[in-house]
Amino acid sequence: MKKALEKVGNPHILVNVISRRVRQLNGGGGYGRPLVDVPPGMGAADIAMTELIEDKIGWEFENPPPTE
Repeated sequence: MKKALEKVGNPHILVNVISRRVRQLNGGGGYGRPLVDVPPGMGAADIAMTELIEDKIGWEFENPPPTE
C-alpha cells in the first residue's frame, strides 16, 4: 500500500484509481484481464495495486488543475 501511495501521492486519488481498476477487473471484457501474474487467491484489489506499483496502469487528471 505504501508503494502505491508513493506513486499516486494522495490517498483519495489512490482509492479512486484502485476502485476503478477493480470494477474493470470484475466486469470482464477487454479491460478485465490482469496485467500482472496472479497467484491463486489474489483478490482484485491486490491485483490492481500490484499493477499500479509495477507501472502497468497509470492515472491522470481529466481536467488538470490550473498551473500558475
